[in-house]
Amino acid sequence: MKVTLLGTGTSQGVPIIGCKCEVCQSQDSKDKRLRSSALITHKGKQFVIDTGPDFRQQMLCNKVEHVDFVLFTHEHKDHVGGLDDIRAFNHLQKQPIDIYADGKTCKTIKNEFPYAFCSNPYPGVPEIILHEIQNQSFTVGNINIEPIHLMHFHLPILGFRIDNFAYLTDVSSIDAKEIAKLHHLDLLILDALRIEKHYSHFNLQEALDLVNVIQPKQTYFTHISHYMGLYKERNASLPDNCQLGYDGLSIEI
Repeated sequence: MKVTLLGTGTSQGVPIIGCKCEVCQSQDSKDKRLRSSALITHKGKQFVIDTGPDFRQQMLCNKVEHVDFVLFTHEHKDHVGGLDDIRAFNHLQKQPIDIYADGKTCKTIKNEFPYAFCSNPYPGVPEIILHEIQNQSFTVGNINIEPIHLMHFHLPILGFRIDNFAYLTDVSSIDAKEIAKLHHLDLLILDALRIEKHYSHFNLQEALDLVNVIQPKQTYFTHISHYMGLYKERNASLPDNCQLGYDGLSIEI
């Protein structure tokens, strides 16, 4: 399995127009974060988790030529806003793209992109097939996907476990029953917004605390705001098995 972090930032991320902080002014590419998303290559399939507003740029930057399907964590704009650009893959692949999301997210997608679902669609609109999923495992091809129920403040959302890899973003709390699904991981990608506490995201200490419970072999943090500080300085303070992610990072497991 190959996991590529297409984006590790947030709408509170970098660069912010007019901001003079050291992160926004940094020349280190690892301090420049597009909205959070991941590309997974596994068992002959290539798929994406979330299509935020930076989706097109991420596909171009990473030279992605094929997408088999998309998983969505939740309906917020910074995670679904780029879905219209899936049409490029419709054109290349000559077929619709399968989308897997919970009921709330399916409803949002239909409301945000109604032209993709009308009875007589305009030529060239995104061709997508929505699959509503619950908090129970499902299979796409020969890939088993285990949803993980998370809370994003008061909003129930989904993370995903695929074999020995799990992706959890925009999480502020997780039930013990769901934590039990996350043991024996080789790789965990986990939300860590900033140093200070936040009402709808883990801060860095909360993320580290969860890592100590789950004990994956390696963790990279994502959905990072500029309040986390400089990549190089923050990483130097973290244990070797817990590091900040950065856009374009690829991990083989």
